[in-house]
Amino acid sequence: MLCRLREVPRHLLVCEKSNFGHEKSRHRHLVETHYHNYRVSFLIPECGILSKELKDLVMDSGPYYFVKDLPLHELIAHEFISTFVKKGACYALTYNTNIDEDNTVALLPNGKLILSLDKDTYEETGLQGRPSQYSGRKTMKFIVSVDLMDLSSKLDSKKYKRISWAFKEKKPLKFDFLLAWHQTGAEGSTMMSYFSNYRIQERQPKIALSTVTDLPCPVLRSGELRGEPEASCSAQELFEWLGAVFSNAELNNEPDNFISTYCCPQPSTVVAKAYLCTITGFILPEKIRLLLEQLCRYFDEPKLAPWVALSVQGFADSPVSWRENEHGFRTGGEHLYNFVVFSNRDYWLHLAVGAGDDCPP
Repeated sequence: MLCRLREVPRHLLVCEKSNFGHEKSRHRHLVETHYHNYRVSFLIPECGILSKELKDLVMDSGPYYFVKDLPLHELIAHEFISTFVKKGACYALTYNTNIDEDNTVALLPNGKLILSLDKDTYEETGLQGRPSQYSGRKTMKFIVSVDLMDLSSKLDSKKYKRISWAFKEKKPLKFDFLLAWHQTGAEGSTMMSYFSNYRIQERQPKIALSTVTDLPCPVLRSGELRGEPEASCSAQELFEWLGAVFSNAELNNEPDNFISTYCCPQPSTVVAKAYLCTITGFILPEKIRLLLEQLCRYFDEPKLAPWVALSVQGFADSPVSWRENEHGFRTGGEHLYNFVVFSNRDYWLHLAVGAGDDCPP
């Protein structure tokens, strides 16, 4: 039995390579459709000081908002849809809810409101949905999708009245929400003033900057995704190494280290210094896209670094991973992606989700 348990896949990992200049490169689409991001990290080998352009982007990674006990019906109000959903990219996610136990809600920038509801709540609302793919033999969770764009154009329809009645009277639901809104030139105080009748706080992401010295780094060749014995490491080996580095794990495999026995894959080289940045909060895809573009421009001038890496982790309890793909927690709740950017504008891409999720896009 123990042997069989060890064989159970703990995550699904897709590795691929492309070039940012390729007309079919899907890097932008993958960034823009991974909506609810909790942590962004990047690593630049052979770098001790961050450029002004990169530092400015890092410092401008917020704001986002926390609203306490916000009634769900506020998100289907015509004024909210007109002010935020139709005039930019609006994101929302319930906070401190467990996807496998609690009711959870997410608002996507395409105007879709995704609800993951337990069986009792689903039946009480009377809304139409589908069984969650994580329900097992006995369906205990249901997924409901509400198109706010469609609703806002039919305010007198029976559908809008039924949903509004369900959220206001039949089964009033309140949640703590994280909210963010992206619109070029918009006033930052708009969301604060709109929800001024509720307990709302403006928050900024937490930023950790550090320089790592004498860091063992895998040797990579951009054209060899699978690596070559004694010549270069594979994308999968790099995936594990990046996870260790971004977790601040020790990589020396000392015999008296009881926390981690992991060591850098071979072949490797020791980098005298590397710059590590981690941003934690509610981080919009639009901000991440700009950061990725700036990391690509890092090699516009000759650099010692052969590559740079960007890692993005989604909220473990978000009801979706990419696009509208259902996400569950199971053993870890992971859904993340990494870009490894090479000096010739080639890139490696890691896409990873838990074993219960659908394969990454």
